[in-house]
Amino acid sequence: MSLPDIAARINRALESRPFEGSLKFDCGEAGVLLLADGQAMLDDRAADCTIAITEENLIKLLTGKLNPMTGVMSGKLKVSGNPAVAMRFAKLIG
Repeated sequence: MSLPDIAARINRALESRPFEGSLKFDCGEAGVLLLADGQAMLDDRAADCTIAITEENLIKLLTGKLNPMTGVMSGKLKVSGNPAVAMRFAKLIG
């Protein structure tokens, strides 16, 4: 699954569940996925919350194979900015 595929999946979820705030997944060289203005896009701009994560671990996070708390504790993802925004995202995909 690529970042464009992930964006499409999140956009489908956003059709039925709104998301407030902006959240950026920074996957390093693989690119950036931004949730803002009610859609997921591959733009790189400032966000309320940024999660630094590899593309592989992002896929695991979205498919339930990586628990967010475990990811933070093990260093597989790093959260900066407003963590409440990240928690709202967890409800969106949950």
